Amino acid sequence: MNDTSPYKIIETVPERCRVCYTCVRECPAKAIRIVDGQARVLHERCIGCGNCVRVCSQKAKLVVDSTPAIRELLAGSRPVAAILAPSFPAEFCECGSDVLAGLIRALGFRWVNEVGFGADMVAREYEKIMNETSRPAIATSCPAVVLYVEKYYPDLLDALAPVVSPMVATARMLRALRGDDIRIVFIGPCVAKKREGMDDQLYGDIDAVMTFVELRSMIRQAELDAASITPEPLDEPHAGLGALFPLCGGMLQAARLREDLLENDIVSANGKHFTEAIKEYASGDMQTRLLELLACDGCIMGAGMQTTAPLFRRRALVSRYARSQMAVRDATQWKRDMEHFKDLDLRRTYTNQDQRLETPDEEAVARILKRMGKFKPEDELNCGACGYETCREHAVAIHKGLAESEMCLPYTIDKLNLTVRELEESHKELASTQEALMQSERLASMGQLAAGIAHEVNNPLGVVLMYAHLMLDGLEKDCQQKEDARMIVEQADRCKKIVAGLLHFARQNKVLREPTDLAELLEKAVRAVVKPRNITLVVNHNLTNPAADLDANQILQVLTNIISNAYAAMPDGGTLTVATSDTDDAVTIAIGDTGTGIPEDHRKKIFEPFFTTKQIGRGTGLGLAVSYGIVKMHQGQITVDSNENADAGPTGTTFTIQLPRKEKG
Repeated sequence: MNDTSPYKIIETVPERCRVCYTCVRECPAKAIRIVDGQARVLHERCIGCGNCVRVCSQKAKLVVDSTPAIRELLAGSRPVAAILAPSFPAEFCECGSDVLAGLIRALGFRWVNEVGFGADMVAREYEKIMNETSRPAIATSCPAVVLYVEKYYPDLLDALAPVVSPMVATARMLRALRGDDIRIVFIGPCVAKKREGMDDQLYGDIDAVMTFVELRSMIRQAELDAASITPEPLDEPHAGLGALFPLCGGMLQAARLREDLLENDIVSANGKHFTEAIKEYASGDMQTRLLELLACDGCIMGAGMQTTAPLFRRRALVSRYARSQMAVRDATQWKRDMEHFKDLDLRRTYTNQDQRLETPDEEAVARILKRMGKFKPEDELNCGACGYETCREHAVAIHKGLAESEMCLPYTIDKLNLTVRELEESHKELASTQEALMQSERLASMGQLAAGIAHEVNNPLGVVLMYAHLMLDGLEKDCQQKEDARMIVEQADRCKKIVAGLLHFARQNKVLREPTDLAELLEKAVRAVVKPRNITLVVNHNLTNPAADLDANQILQVLTNIISNAYAAMPDGGTLTVATSDTDDAVTIAIGDTGTGIPEDHRKKIFEPFFTTKQIGRGTGLGLAVSYGIVKMHQGQITVDSNENADAGPTGTTFTIQLPRKEKG
């Protein structure tokens, strides 16, 4: 969605935006687009209500600064008049109207007039509408409301009252009074007034608009002090009840109109309710002659104000000012002024600025909802965290290019949890790979050492063994030396086995793969190891295809090593369970016992050469190391899971061997 609007009144400071979606939630026009994690104002859709500015705690939304242009006006040759919004008592409560007028004139303004008088003239027009016509109308004093209708309910353009706002009415009055050569700057609480001042339908009425915040900034930069300013009265004509316009219902009181709940001829709404009022008005559900709306909770709550006073404090300040001025001002003069400008043209027209976007069909909305994990109505939490009231509104906004799926908090949390799980799995795989690599490097190093030692020891050991056997055969049966010779033979034979194991461990044999029936190979391994009588053997085959390309002799050695160790781990009896399973690409063998288990500190060492927990003379510590090497040469995996703590559950150890069905390329 390209935004080419020249009417930019609110800017986003990207580095401040924390994407909390508060501005999305508070924008009645949904003119905030989330792009690449940034909340950007779509100026074509913006109605200037300033809600995004008011609610952004990070100050990421800023009103475009008008003070440079206003300084240029003041530096020019033409006189400049300031017209002051009637909400000023709520902002500048620390000084009276005369001091404020003095401060504004000290900035270089020739005149300072009250927009409240323009509000009086506008109120008279609404009184005429209600008394002279029966045609329903929407009041147009609030520029944000006017823009909302022009952009989102253009079918209601004819319902907009053809009456200018108090700001424009005051400007036209001043030009009629002082000539067209003057420049006019509106000062008030409203951000939307900046946009109204740019309206092509009102060209030439207003030269610039600044907020109360900007006025305070100019006073501060000019180093003006209210205590040192000579008070000067506001210029005539002065306001009557138009001073109440910034309050909800103020226009009705100024126009001597009453919102009668019995008649329902006049309905007023403000703040968040104004969009709902327009929606009902457009649907025909609201039968009323005048709909009086304000986008804020009264102009006293505009985003261009700096005061932190609460709502009813501001309301009281405006009421007190209006009451005090009506008590001292000349009512007769006010009537003469009103009569003098009775023929002033206060008419205006409106422009169709249709910003409505095509609503997607139900199928498109359903696809977007499913993408966010919302497959059933109960999955739609409607939590509002995304800034939209319902999940469906969010999905529609995504389809229109205004929002992103990541704005959905439950969806984002699910994605985050999935990422965490994937990261955890990746971490485990990395740790396993790292451990396997270290083990391989350690075994390779030890293999080279073992090969050297075995080669050097094997020849002299063969000589010792040969002569020991000759000595044993040559001695008398009852001779004492015969027992000594037998001991030499036994220990030499043991050394021979150790050397053979070292050579087998160190050898760099290639795997000779041949088609092998895994079930038959496992049966052969089970028969090859003598089973103690107090142990029960259970074999479970869950193979869809028992065929695999393996080096049968080497895998048989692995299986017999593990089965033999399992029997040794159950001296008091138990159960040995051997189970097979497979996939299209791999076969798996799990060998589990109910023995004593392996202590945790031993598990990392069990595949290391010469590590054994058996008694001296009962084991060489090479069986599992050799088995590990064979499995790795098959491009497979061997893992161990063990529990030695009876309190934490059954004891026992399970070795799991996974082998690829075919050699990997």
